[in-house]
Parts: sequence; structure tokens; C-alpha cells
Amino acid sequence: MTPAAGFPGTWRPNTASTVALYEQLRLHVIHLADNGSLPPGTRLPAVRALAEVLDVAPHTVARAYKELEAAGIVATRGRNGTVVCARDERLGGLSAAAAAYAAAAKAQGATFAEAVKLLAAAYDVP
Repeated sequence: MTPAAGFPGTWRPNTASTVALYEQLRLHVIHLADNGSLPPGTRLPAVRALAEVLDVAPHTVARAYKELEAAGIVATRGRNGTVVCARDERLGGLSAAAAAYAAAAKAQGATFAEAVKLLAAAYDVP
């Protein structure tokens, strides 16, 4: 596992935004993981250290990390810290969520087309 070189760099959460600070951090990590700036295996800074750098409460970073872990973007490995997961690991969690969504849609009597339309609307696809 390699440490995140320069993460978070000059990026800072926008305190004037209506988007919660933890959500801004969560989205930023996802963006960096998706574009390869945080490759799989990269170790993210410890919660307290990142909170200090970003000038936010440790709870803010902890919540972002917790939600990133729940989404399969990162994994917490005890003393080895929080690391970025490979995309195929992340998609495994997404596959489970898709199965749950499909089951819920079927249980409510939605057709496949209706379920896809709802997903597209949630994804902001016209």
C-alpha cells in the first residue's frame, strides 16, 4: 500500500456550499479514484490528520470514510489504514445494490422499463 502522495493537495471543502462537508470529501475521493489520481491500494491519510489539513472536525472525515467504505470505494484495514479499492471490488457492491433495487422494483410491480426509467431519473439522465 502506498500513501496518497499529496492528497488532498490544494483541494479544500467549500464551507459556503449547501453540500455537506463530508459529502464534498466523499465526492472528491470518488472523483480521484475514478480518474486514477488515487489508484487502487493507495492509503488515505488518517482521519485526524486529514481533518487537521482540511480544517474540519474529525467526525466529518470519519463520516466520509465510512460512507466511502459502505460504497466499496475504500476499505479500512486496521493499523494499515484506509485504502482505495480496485474498481472491480467496488462494482461488486454496486452489483448487490442493483440486485436489491431490482427485487424491490419487482415486489412493487414495476416493469423493467419503469425500473430503468426511475434509475435514469435518479442518475439525472434525460
